[in-house]
Amino acid sequence: MEESINTIKGANIAEREEIIVDFARCLEKASQEALVYGEGRFATMSASMAEAMRINADELARENPEKAERVLQQASAMMAQFKAAYPHRVIGRSVH
Repeated sequence: MEESINTIKGANIAEREEIIVDFARCLEKASQEALVYGEGRFATMSASMAEAMRINADELARENPEKAERVLQQASAMMAQFKAAYPHRVIGRSVH
């Protein structure tokens, strides 16, 4: 993911948008895992950020690569913080 952040300035608009959407998917996945661990606040925050990134992906990709890079760095920091707190991935989940 860090490589994507570093290459976003040199990418074209379509590639930037794809990178942003990929980060949004990762945040959504982290949000679902957070629910399994009982981290409702993180789940809500990461899901909201993922939705905002997905909705504004076109605008972020077109206007200013520096803004897009900053948003991706924030998303990456959120995911890194969650992974540090819960280093083991969820293999399966079921809600009863």
